[in-house]
Formats: sequence, structure tokens, C-alpha cells
Amino acid sequence: MAKKDLNTQFDMRIKKLEETLPKLEGEKNCAALTLTNVVDILGISEVNSFYFNNLAVPLGGGFGGFKSIKRWKVPYGAVSGGCAAIGLIIGGRKRLKLKDHLKTYQKAAIFAHYFEKEFGSVACQELCGTDFSDLSSVNEYLSNNVWEKQCFKYVIFALDQIRKLLAFELIKKWG
Repeated sequence: MAKKDLNTQFDMRIKKLEETLPKLEGEKNCAALTLTNVVDILGISEVNSFYFNNLAVPLGGGFGGFKSIKRWKVPYGAVSGGCAAIGLIIGGRKRLKLKDHLKTYQKAAIFAHYFEKEFGSVACQELCGTDFSDLSSVNEYLSNNVWEKQCFKYVIFALDQIRKLLAFELIKKWG
């Protein structure tokens, strides 16, 4: 796949998600949607792509949206899913080598920085105001249509930033 092809695929996917994500029925998990859209764009086998979905789901509302007893803030699912996508992209079609761990850490930190700069936080509770371990908080999230009003935007932003931040690696490892 040429550079233009990957960029075009990201563009087409982002455009489609801008239309479909606000109205998405069923599963609305920001971590899984971020990671699995990258998986699809990279052309990773559809047979195994459900593994990526299953891997990322707990990083959304489960980990990303729980209330810590020590009050530490947990990353929003699109940030966690985006970081997982960064490791996938930099690793290419092979196991990530030790020498590439630092590069992966740096790219993840830069990604988180851009996300925080754009939205003011990387913490799920600060972004959507929901404690996903509390049923009444989840019900409030649902009744206020938080996904439809704002959360879907975080997934789209994450995909666009991953593409921009990892343009070289996308071509080198996946092009």
C-alpha cells in the first residue's frame, strides 16, 4: 500500500465515522473503536480482528471509566486504544523489538500530549463525567447522550492523530 493509499484509507474511514459514530447503535466502546479501526485500515485479517476488539473493550469504560479510591485519573478509552494502535503500527507484522520500546513510549506520550492539548484532559471522567463502575452514573451518561454529543469525537481525533504521528511508520511497516 502506498503512502497515498493509507492516507486515503484514513481519510475515508474518518469521514465515514464522522457520519456513523454519533448514531452508532449497540457497542460504543471508544478503546475498541479506536484500535479496531486502525486494525481494519492496516488490513489485518478479519478472521482475527475480533481479538483486538475483545482486548480493547476493558480499556474503555472498564479501566478508563472507573473511579479510583486514590482519586487518580485513568486514561480515556480512545487514548488507551490509540496507544495500543501505536504499538501495533511500530511493531509492524512482527513482535515489537526491545530497541523499539522507547520509540513506542515516546510516540504514546506525544499522542497523549496532543489529545490533552485538544480536549484539556486524557482522563475519561474529566472528559465525559462518568464513573462506569456506578450504574447510576452510566444511566446518566446514556440519558444525556454523551456518546452522541462528544465521545465519538475523541475516537475520530485519535485516529487522525495516529495517522499524522506515525506517518513514517505506517509507510515503512505497513505500506
